[in-house]
Amino acid sequence: MKLRNTLKEYIGITLGTGVVAIAVYFFMLPSHVSVGSVSALAMVLSNFIPLNISVISMALNLALMVLGFFLVDADFGFKTVYGTVLLPLMLGVLEIVLPDFQSITQDPLLDVICYILVVGIGLSILFSYNASSGGIDTVAMILHKYLKLELGKAMSAAGMAVALSSALCYDAKTVVLSVLGTYFGGMVLDHFIFGLNIKRRVCIISEKLDEIVEFILHDLHSGASLYEAVGAYSGQVRKEVIVIVDKQEYRLLMDYVRQIDPKAFVTVYAVSDMRYLPKK
Repeated sequence: MKLRNTLKEYIGITLGTGVVAIAVYFFMLPSHVSVGSVSALAMVLSNFIPLNISVISMALNLALMVLGFFLVDADFGFKTVYGTVLLPLMLGVLEIVLPDFQSITQDPLLDVICYILVVGIGLSILFSYNASSGGIDTVAMILHKYLKLELGKAMSAAGMAVALSSALCYDAKTVVLSVLGTYFGGMVLDHFIFGLNIKRRVCIISEKLDEIVEFILHDLHSGASLYEAVGAYSGQVRKEVIVIVDKQEYRLLMDYVRQIDPKAFVTVYAVSDMRYLPKK
C-alpha cells in the first residue's frame, strides 16, 4: 500500500512538472515575459550568460533545492529534488525537439494569460503532493511555512523580484506584463488550490430538524453536529444542525430543505479546507 501511494505521488509530481514545462516553453519563453519563476530568471540571465535556459535553470534550482531540505522538510526536499531535476530535463527535451519555437498566439498578452492558467494547474498539482518544481516554488513554500502566507500570495511575493529583473533586457511593456502576470498568477494559483475544493458549512434551524438530520445521515451519507441555539429576543431554545457538504450535496440538501420546510433558517459559509480523521 505504501509503495502504491508513493508511486501515485511521483506519477502526480511528474504530471504536474510536465504541465509546468509546457507552460514555460510554449507560452512564457516565446513571449519573453518574465512571469516570476526560476525559468523566467534563467530566461533573463540567458541574455548575459552563454548557456541554454535549461542549464541555467538547473543551476538555480539546485541552489534553492538545498534550502527546501533544511527550511521546509525532508519529504518536501526529496520530492523537490525530483521536480528540480525533471523540469530542466523536460525543457531540454523540448529545446531539442522544437528548437527556436515561436509563439502560438503571436500576442504577448495572450501568452501571459495562457501561461498563468496552465502553470497554475501544474503548480496546484505539485503543491497537492507537498512537492514543487524547484526555484520560486520552494521560496513560496518557505514563506508559506514561516510567514503563514497563502501559497498564491507567497508565489506573487517571491516572483515579483524576478519579474522586475526583466527590466534589465526587455522593454517597458514586457516588464509591465511580467509584473501583472506574476500578481495575477498568484491569484489563479490560489483559485486552483482552494477554489476547486470549496465546500459549504450549512447551519440549519427548522421545525423539521429530525427529518433533515435523517436526510443528511442516510441520503447524503454525511456526518453532522447538533447544537443548542438560544434566541436573543424570545429566549427560546432550539436545536441547530451543522453539516459540511460539497457542491452536489449542497444542492440536494437545499432542495430537500425548501421542500420540507420553506421557513427554515439557513446560513451558509465557504470552507476551503478540512482536516479530520475518517471513520474506520
